[in-house]
Amino acid sequence: MSVRGKTILVGVCGGIAAYKTCALVSKLVQNGATVHVMMTENATEFVAPLTFETLSHNRVVVNTFDRNFTYEVEHVSLAKKADAVVIAPTTANVIAKLAVGIADDFLTTTVMACRAKVLFAPAMNTAMLENPATVGNIKTLVERGYIPVYGDGGYLACGDVGGGRMAEPQALFDALSALFEVKRDFAGKTVLITSGATRADIDPVRYITNRSSGKMGYALACAAHERGAKVVYVRGYTDEFILPREFDIVDVGTTEELLAAVKSKLAQADYSIMAAAPCDYSVLPAKQKIKSDTLALELKKSPDCAAWAGEHKGKSKLVVFAAETESCEKHAREKLDKKRADMVVLNDVTKAGAGFDTDTNIATLITHADKTELPVMSKRALADVILDKLLSL
Repeated sequence: MSVRGKTILVGVCGGIAAYKTCALVSKLVQNGATVHVMMTENATEFVAPLTFETLSHNRVVVNTFDRNFTYEVEHVSLAKKADAVVIAPTTANVIAKLAVGIADDFLTTTVMACRAKVLFAPAMNTAMLENPATVGNIKTLVERGYIPVYGDGGYLACGDVGGGRMAEPQALFDALSALFEVKRDFAGKTVLITSGATRADIDPVRYITNRSSGKMGYALACAAHERGAKVVYVRGYTDEFILPREFDIVDVGTTEELLAAVKSKLAQADYSIMAAAPCDYSVLPAKQKIKSDTLALELKKSPDCAAWAGEHKGKSKLVVFAAETESCEKHAREKLDKKRADMVVLNDVTKAGAGFDTDTNIATLITHADKTELPVMSKRALADVILDKLLSL
């Protein structure tokens, strides 16, 4: 489904139709979306936050000044992560607030800070929906790019019959999916993607590794799949992700196993994206658990998977990643040349919102011909930008 791998913010306002939103959240999660629910205080009178937390597997936010927040400015953090926002039900009050720019609670503040598409499902008494103020406010939101999704007319909770019913969960799900419909511009192509970390054993219970979660590789794999590619997914140690069954998955543990997988699959690939973070060094592991008070390790350089791919890629295109902390562009360009790559994705991992184990990234795409600096964005959005650039090479 096109929502797979997307981060969706679901706003819930105070209305009896809030119970329907439970089905929407459940369907989004079942189809691979990451869902964060925001509720107004009034909404909690109709559905308990715990219900949405259980369905979404994420904390529900109601109060802007909740002291349980992480160090991030929460409404800005969620706004940056979002690929789309849906507000369901949307009351006349919240429609009016958004139309005139009032941000006096967590939901409205987050929506105001968000650059992603916003869908809203009006739900109210028929007379309220037809009131000139509401009509004018909806018109204002539509002119700004907000997308209304209306329900069918019928019997309302207040006893009236007419417009004002909230759109059904399936209709909202379909409208969200439509936002992410993509071109099938990788149809007939095979994309090899490496993802996650590898490990080097020290002894039977210890190992060396790095901070990679595999989120960027997963985002790239999902984007390529949705755009029609056959995906060969070489997976090291990653977070738990729901993978399409169409993926050709090769699981690896060590850098040597990663190289072997790349060697066996590269000839199939029209495009190769080395998004994995291999363990750069290995050690001759002890056969028994080391119990000494001090420990000295002699490390040797692990094989270079990206360099091997660059030497043997033939007519296929190769993308490598450069996670740097200083002289970033200089090191990235050196990697572009040394690996014989066609593009390097540079991440300055010292920047907030970039690097390992985050849902966002800040990247610069560098080719032999040009450089494209990108703002902070979700890794799923970045994946499509990388694929767009790859097609232009």
